[in-house]
Amino acid sequence: MKSYSVYILKCSDGSYYTGITNDIDRRLYEHQNGENITCYTYKRRPLSLVFFENFPDVNQAIEFEKQVKGWTRIKKEAIINDNWNKLKELSICKNNTSHTNYIKP
Repeated sequence: MKSYSVYILKCSDGSYYTGITNDIDRRLYEHQNGENITCYTYKRRPLSLVFFENFPDVNQAIEFEKQVKGWTRIKKEAIINDNWNKLKELSICKNNTSHTNYIKP
């Protein structure tokens, strides 16, 4: 049965790259060896795999990849460090202008 992996790479500049693949070993090889000069990771090698999650359905994997790509660095680091329970707390808006924090003058 085919599976799909959503992965996060830590780049040499400290940034994170999130991707999806049906062959994690091949995809990591391509990233590490600069197979695509237009890829975000090309000038940020060497890279290290810091997270991956497998999905049996490509649509689930695509949905999760899109979600993770929209996350802040701190949320990505929460799942990298296996702190899934922190995600809800990190999703709460803490801006003074948020309706939950607004104080009437």
